[in-house]
Amino acid sequence: MKNLTNTYTPYFILLSILLIIFFILNISFGSVVIPLKEIFNIILGEPASKESWKTIIINYRLPKAITAILVGSGLSISGLLMQTLFRNPLAGPFVLGISSGASLGVALLILGSSVFGSFFLASVFSNWALAIAASLGAFLVLLAVIIAANKVRNTMSILIIGLMFGSLTSAIISVLAYFSEAEQIQQYLFWSFGSLGNLTWKELSVFGVIYLTAISGTFLLIKPLNSLLLGENYAKSLGINIKKNRIFILILTSILTGVITAFSGPIAFVGLAVPHIAKLVFSTSNHKIILPGVMLIGSIVLLICDSIAQLPTSEFTLPINAITSLFGAPVVIWLLVRKKKIYI
Repeated sequence: MKNLTNTYTPYFILLSILLIIFFILNISFGSVVIPLKEIFNIILGEPASKESWKTIIINYRLPKAITAILVGSGLSISGLLMQTLFRNPLAGPFVLGISSGASLGVALLILGSSVFGSFFLASVFSNWALAIAASLGAFLVLLAVIIAANKVRNTMSILIIGLMFGSLTSAIISVLAYFSEAEQIQQYLFWSFGSLGNLTWKELSVFGVIYLTAISGTFLLIKPLNSLLLGENYAKSLGINIKKNRIFILILTSILTGVITAFSGPIAFVGLAVPHIAKLVFSTSNHKIILPGVMLIGSIVLLICDSIAQLPTSEFTLPINAITSLFGAPVVIWLLVRKKKIYI
């Protein structure tokens, strides 16, 4: 195992360097041009030539870049867990319906004001209100999925149940949208585009604590995850408690997906595609290698996508959801065609 880790050390060093490079590039992009030297001075706590530059870096660009790392790595880990659990390369972090539950919570907050009164409309302008509503929606769907997981033995049944929860919540959102005003529909649509730049340091700290807790739990599952790659019967022969670990995987995935959707909105593609990119890069499915690899690649991918979305020297920012798919889908297609092999 030590030799295996040493074999992939150059990959991790290269990815870590790329992560730092794209992190700095992401901070340097924006409608206000700030010299690279000034950026380093501000990050290192040195005086800045302009106080406005320091405000932009510290209060906006730095939290946004950190959010991109957390979201990119978190969604990628969630996608990897789902693909391993269901042994399905098309599984992603949103197959359980957790993201749809979060979307329903936000829809009730934004679109529900037409039905439930002005309290919702007054609350919708708070980031905390959106995050709490999304978290509650995700939590309710999580409870339903866990109850279902205890009732059924077949893992694929859980996948189907999750998809049905997603369809159900989408139907409710459609009904709410039908009775809502155009302004409310537009506001919900903007939220559904996803955003990395709306978090304050206080919100980011809450996000970070939940993220680190879930990620730490994920690394405790390396042995069960590797066993599941060869099937549940093989995992049972190794003494793995399938039911217990399945619920643990579902909870960790739901926490990651739920908190990410709550704070940054639904962001497509990353969780589905990055695990495949990592497996093609490392040419292995060993979770001891793939888990950290997926975290690094997911962070890099979302930093690149967010940098493209910034439209350097422009005051406009494109929806991050659109960029992740436009940028990422061709890359995955090219890798699959070039490698001609995919690791499940």
